[in-house]
Amino acid sequence: MKAIILKEFGSADNLQVVEVPTPEEIAENEVLIQVKAFSVNPLDAHVREIPEWWKLVSGSDVTEPYVILGWDVAGIVTKTGKNVTKFKEGDAVYGLINFLGRGNAYAEYVAAPESHLALKPENISFEAAASATMAAQTAWVSLVHYGNIKKGDKVVITGASGGVGHYAVQIAKSFGAYVVAVSSGENKDWVLSLGADEYVDYKTQHFEEIVKDADLVHDAVWRADESHLSRSLIAIKPGGTLLSLMVFPSPEFITAAKEQQNITVVRANLSDTPDKQGDIEAINALLSSGKIKSHVSGVFSMDEISKAHHQIETHSTVGKIVVTV
Repeated sequence: MKAIILKEFGSADNLQVVEVPTPEEIAENEVLIQVKAFSVNPLDAHVREIPEWWKLVSGSDVTEPYVILGWDVAGIVTKTGKNVTKFKEGDAVYGLINFLGRGNAYAEYVAAPESHLALKPENISFEAAASATMAAQTAWVSLVHYGNIKKGDKVVITGASGGVGHYAVQIAKSFGAYVVAVSSGENKDWVLSLGADEYVDYKTQHFEEIVKDADLVHDAVWRADESHLSRSLIAIKPGGTLLSLMVFPSPEFITAAKEQQNITVVRANLSDTPDKQGDIEAINALLSSGKIKSHVSGVFSMDEISKAHHQIETHSTVGKIVVTV
């Protein structure tokens, strides 16, 4: 089978399409998937570049001549383990597979635990399904498990036009929240079409000067420090919560926010979700009903994987990008 391998950590140009053995043996609780599409996330590029992040995410050192990246996948079941009961050969499935761990999704075939998968809704494409995995689950875990979002909450979502952000807007609206979306002006009409009640153009406005009474701020802005988190604190009322997705707040920052402003600061961590299967089913229901939709702004071939990674590294991708197989 064809797979995209990484022999050396570093540039996106290190990714290569080669022939590797097709998985022959699968575990009793696994299915073999013929991959139709996989999603590319900012995390993929981070792991590709930094060996320490590969070890952190995969949970292991590199002992083989190469590694295969990727955790977001959609495709057709071609084989089932003897203990699999949810799926049969021919089923269209999708999911975030083996995260944390080795996903190996950048390939024509991949083995995955049945508990990490859901049946693909008939109303969405393989590309849309592959998109609604890590990004959608991250938004869900942040808002639902860490934020305890409820009807009537005022929620600020930064990076609202991004992969995680555009799902966050739709998920928040599905709970009946009032959503203030923050993104660049050129994406205003599209983000408002997702259901946002208010829009802030970060290029010309400061959201923390406009909003002072948010219950939640879902902060998905890439920064190397806590400066953006400090801005987010200004927008939150006492008793509210700051959900940090990209920056790991220091213990000092967290303590100061609580003691000085009565604001809870948490690092929303997808791997800590208490109910992974429940998350998958909840998102699948929203996709099936049309309450959330994936926006795929770029589709690449396997041979264009370096282009896909260069795009995701800009941190300005609208919605999601996927690779078709």
